[in-house]
Amino acid sequence: MTLDRLALSRATVDRAAELRGQEGLLDRLLADVSTRVLLLDGDLAPVTGGAVPTLALTDPATALALQEKAWAPDARVVRLYLGHDAPGPDGPGPHHVALARLEPPLKGSGLPRAQAGPPSQPEHALPGTRWASLREVGTLLDDTAAGLLTTAVAMAHWHAGHAHCSRCGTATDVVQSGWSRLCPRCGGEHYPRTDGAVIMAITDADDRILLGRHVNWPQRRYSCLAGFVEPGESLEAAVRREVWEEAGVVVGEVSYRGSQPWPFPASLMLGFRGRALGTGITVDGAELESARWWTREELALDVATGELLLPPPVSIARRLVEDWYGGPLTDADAEPWR
Repeated sequence: MTLDRLALSRATVDRAAELRGQEGLLDRLLADVSTRVLLLDGDLAPVTGGAVPTLALTDPATALALQEKAWAPDARVVRLYLGHDAPGPDGPGPHHVALARLEPPLKGSGLPRAQAGPPSQPEHALPGTRWASLREVGTLLDDTAAGLLTTAVAMAHWHAGHAHCSRCGTATDVVQSGWSRLCPRCGGEHYPRTDGAVIMAITDADDRILLGRHVNWPQRRYSCLAGFVEPGESLEAAVRREVWEEAGVVVGEVSYRGSQPWPFPASLMLGFRGRALGTGITVDGAELESARWWTREELALDVATGELLLPPPVSIARRLVEDWYGGPLTDADAEPWR
């Protein structure tokens, strides 16, 4: 059995791709009071509530008024059709549209991190709401909201980094209700791309788990090894190659466990279990600074005392670790993931 209900793999909205090419679709929907609008400012969306937040969807008039008040006239704003709710007795459910501001630059948009700077904190919000990121609330939202926000963030990242034609460099026009960009010079049509990435819980003959710490992570932060799938490579081969390159561990048997989108900026994380053929570790020093094996008892103790900081529940890495462990783990340290 594969992992179920991964945080960012939950979705209920019908994407209704057949409607995207309708001329004037977004104009009609933004003139319809029943349309639900998701505002996205960089990586942030408005949510209500405290411990159990709710994604604050609003009517078009309220959303457009906030856009005019909070966002500069020359801000890069993309309109995106997200789909509609399941039909009821009276026909299709409400349609959903996102208004996404692409400035300041999003992580992954092509600018160096130092140049991109910290995430913006919008000055204005809907009454009774606060701005929150998908990383923060992805596990807390209901299925519909989690799916809507994950899709909107992924598409915003894509638009932020693909404003120009990759063939001739001309600025492109947004078409297909936000799902494509068309070059007015060479006619090239560009669609969103998803980067396949493997992430794996590697165990040895004693059923210990291998976790590693990236060179840019804080002390005590460890996670499953991961890496991008290369052209011409199978998923299983990518698992074995990445573990060997980063930790010097040879992997034999590989089994699939589940997947979820990771729109930071454009990955699909493909989760695996793998069995190591040896236990010697040689980290590459370029991506991993250190790696080690944990028994269940060692891992539970280190997590409970704060000696080990695991990835957050929104990530598939956390689910892979807990899948191996046999149940949920409670963190002693609430330090946010970086």
